[in-house]
Amino acid sequence: MDSNQKIIIVGAGLAGSLLSIYMARRGFQVEVYEKRPDMRKADISAGRSINLALSHRGIRALERANIAKKILADAIPMRGRMLHSIEGALTFVPYGKNDSEYINSISRGGLNIALMNIAESYDKVNFMFNEACESVDFEAGTIELKNAQSGESRQIKGEVIIGADGAGSAIRAAIDGCLKGQDGFQNNTEFLVHGYKELTIPSGEAGAFLIDKNSLHIWPRGSYMLIALPNLDGSFTCTLFFPNEGENSFATLDTPDKVKAFFETTFADAVPYLPELTQEFFDNPTGLLGTVRCYPWHFGGKAVLVGDAAHAIVPFYGQGMNASFEDCIAFDECLEKYGNEGWQKVFEEYQALRKANSDAIATLAVENFYEMRDGVADPAFLRKRQLERMLENKYDDYHSKYSMVTFNPAISYAEAHKRGNRQNEFLLEVCRKVDSVDELNVDEIYAQLKAALL
Repeated sequence: MDSNQKIIIVGAGLAGSLLSIYMARRGFQVEVYEKRPDMRKADISAGRSINLALSHRGIRALERANIAKKILADAIPMRGRMLHSIEGALTFVPYGKNDSEYINSISRGGLNIALMNIAESYDKVNFMFNEACESVDFEAGTIELKNAQSGESRQIKGEVIIGADGAGSAIRAAIDGCLKGQDGFQNNTEFLVHGYKELTIPSGEAGAFLIDKNSLHIWPRGSYMLIALPNLDGSFTCTLFFPNEGENSFATLDTPDKVKAFFETTFADAVPYLPELTQEFFDNPTGLLGTVRCYPWHFGGKAVLVGDAAHAIVPFYGQGMNASFEDCIAFDECLEKYGNEGWQKVFEEYQALRKANSDAIATLAVENFYEMRDGVADPAFLRKRQLERMLENKYDDYHSKYSMVTFNPAISYAEAHKRGNRQNEFLLEVCRKVDSVDELNVDEIYAQLKAALL
């Protein structure tokens, strides 16, 4: 394959920026078009900057580009969940079986900026901002762009178009327009009845962390929850996941007094750390939570989708970015293996590798929402996590579902979903029959588990 071809990437988000680095390292000429302003020059977060949880799959993608060390310098390890009961009691639930298994809190904007800066260090990568994709002619390989500042339209041409333009992808919409009605075609978005609102716990004196720095904090309350992830400046980015409609919902918390009263009753130990609660609640937008499933991911050998453009998911497994970065690995591997056979072969093999796994992590993310808001407050669930840690520390071939998804990239999302759910059902049944894990014989349970499932 001629590496002098021009590659057009639509979307300068995380997946588009990382993929531009991969493509530049292979010598391609890369042009990245982004409809938003350059976030290095304008604040575009607007209360939608949900912190990210960078874990092993995403780190592996950064390592492939030789930039993991640089990126991780701005991350904060989170070694487990810190659960806040309604009475204010704290319970720490570790994520992994040892000190090397943790997830990393990282700023979405900070990471995106770092990736763009690294990409622009390559002579063949150029970013253009305020350029919205208006239409696509796949056969001609052209895109019509409209500049948000001047209002002027222009047409650009490239050998390949890569849609990395997120859940509302214009490239996916263009593929939809061409292929809709064909056998096997799929393009739908399923929204949760919940939305999200961003809040802030500011840092203390001299940038001190006011709550535990190395935890992902969760206030689970049945049909809703509040979470908090640490930032380098000592603050925490909090996100309220809350019903859009109903008795307790964004629709009913419509005055500052109602918001304050609700938080003081439901999240009492968080309130002292949220000095701008009511102002942020009404100033920050309410975001939607949806899952995108589509097929196919490509239009012949002309265009292909990556990241959220192909499979946006809800954020409850902390895998949206990691799954998108894993797309970049798969794409690069397919390019290396099948590049001499042409772009259509590359796209077909990439899609075959990723579609089943993207469907699996989408389902896992929704399941984990219910686990985080409901399950973590269930005593049987906490006993199960204790038992899993005992099994993981004693037997090298046992991995919890969370561990398979988060710490074992050699295990696919699809396999982690299948095996993990079967394990969870078995262990939860065991833990519901006892009041303490001390009553359990770990060796006996492992033998039963292995015979039944492994």
